[in-house]
Amino acid sequence: MQIKGKVAVVTGGASGLGLATVEALLEKGANVVIFDVNADQANAVVERLGSHCRALVVDVTDERSVQSALQQVLTMFGGLHICINCAGVVTITRLISDQGIHSLELMERILRINVIGTFNVVRLAAELMRSNAPSAGQGERGVIVNTASVSAYEGQAGQVAYAGSKGAVAAMTLPMARDLGPFGIRVNAIAPGPFNTPLLQTMPDEIRSALIDTIPFPKRLGESDDFAFLSVHLVENSYMNGETVRLDGAIRLQPE
Repeated sequence: MQIKGKVAVVTGGASGLGLATVEALLEKGANVVIFDVNADQANAVVERLGSHCRALVVDVTDERSVQSALQQVLTMFGGLHICINCAGVVTITRLISDQGIHSLELMERILRINVIGTFNVVRLAAELMRSNAPSAGQGERGVIVNTASVSAYEGQAGQVAYAGSKGAVAAMTLPMARDLGPFGIRVNAIAPGPFNTPLLQTMPDEIRSALIDTIPFPKRLGESDDFAFLSVHLVENSYMNGETVRLDGAIRLQPE
């Protein structure tokens, strides 16, 4: 899909992977609406990036919140062609430890945001996309990119909830693509490896260095721009569909 002139929604777009993706889409000529729970961060991004970028406070797990936001996107820019889901949360909690057993409430929260939130936005965004006129030649009406994780394949100790949620995102990718293919809508996912996130930035230098040493090449953590570059490619490459792409420097996570 050609990005210039299209309308995109990026969940979790006020920071991190989502923010880099917002910036990349704007550079390609899209109109972008950020869905985020952090109003101050999102508004600061809009103020910096200009009139082709807007922001809405959205709870991705809430049907009415997402429905209302998508209707506002139509009012702002007249349509929706691209949806990139970056909203999500991370937890590191072992099933059993000296602190007790894994909280059921925590498990439910992680699944609700990472899985139900993704599912909720995809289904409602796709309903809008199906009304788009198909593109000449390819017949595309929309593109969706979700965010999984390499933890979906090699979940480490303490990642039962997180790995389970991202495994679900990866598992949904192909059936989503099959369900939406007849409407001209493609669905892919990205499974990032260790990225230079605020969580990793709080780690001691020796732990970060040890982690980087396990990455075959390049010997560095992933950066937000790496994710954004791949997101743009998945939108533009019309034959990419139903795939979860690892973005990890060929790392395979160790048990801990």
